[in-house]
Amino acid sequence: MVDPTYYFSYTPVNVAPEVAAAAFLGAAVVLAMQTFTSRGPRWLLVLPVTAFCEAVGYAFRTVCIYWTTLGTFTAMTLFLLLPPNALALTNYKTLGDVVRDSTARLPSGQAPRTFLLRPRFITWFFFASDVLSFLLQGAGVGISTQEGRRELAKQTVLAGLYVQLVFFAVFLGIAAYAFFDRRFVVRRGPRDATARQAKRRLFRVICLTTALLYVRSVYRVAEFVDGYGGRIYGTEYLFYVFDTLLVAASLAVYMQSFIGHHLRAPAEDPIKLRAYRPAGAGAGLPPPGRRL
Repeated sequence: MVDPTYYFSYTPVNVAPEVAAAAFLGAAVVLAMQTFTSRGPRWLLVLPVTAFCEAVGYAFRTVCIYWTTLGTFTAMTLFLLLPPNALALTNYKTLGDVVRDSTARLPSGQAPRTFLLRPRFITWFFFASDVLSFLLQGAGVGISTQEGRRELAKQTVLAGLYVQLVFFAVFLGIAAYAFFDRRFVVRRGPRDATARQAKRRLFRVICLTTALLYVRSVYRVAEFVDGYGGRIYGTEYLFYVFDTLLVAASLAVYMQSFIGHHLRAPAEDPIKLRAYRPAGAGAGLPPPGRRL
């Protein structure tokens, strides 16, 4: 065990991490309930899992106040730095599903031709960027545990954060275009009177949470550029304002307007349903392979 200031460069306050852990744990429970009670896809469980990982991170931060070791500090850093990447992945997947479902209903001549609006591109391109950012940041944290390699660790984490910032900006641009394009429609939720209202609600969630994560990443970049012992790294309240509160605000937005209401479960997937519904099926013809 070492003095907490050896890793934090300040003495961490008590109570705050316990409150944060309890709040994120509560958010995990609420988001899990919303996922199971909505008709949305089960991959949305990424949201409660992210909130739970944040709670674990703050639990480790609490432990570090009383028992600071390299292991507990590294675990805390991993659980607080990496999980918010999954929120960005949720937004990427959500937009990809909206574009895919809308494109499936359009006549072939009206489908988007630009590759930037192809569902597979939106999902997998940004998924790859998120994974790359995750791996770089995780590798940086791992390298930081090795004596004398703090500078390399810092540059590796920064590379991951820069990748994240670039793709956040590109994604926001594509999301804005999709919002104003009337070809893309969103399934109405229980509080939506019209499809237009549903679209505004869903894209507000996507853009607002991405913007909050963008600001958080800017703070993280400034923190690592400033370096260990710098003014930003050594000011604890900045961490709680620009990391804790921003991630909590993002989860609150998801809870307030749960995106699962606007997404189709696999059983309702129009592309899969179309594979079992040949021309004329609507006139009473049976599915393929079924005798009259």
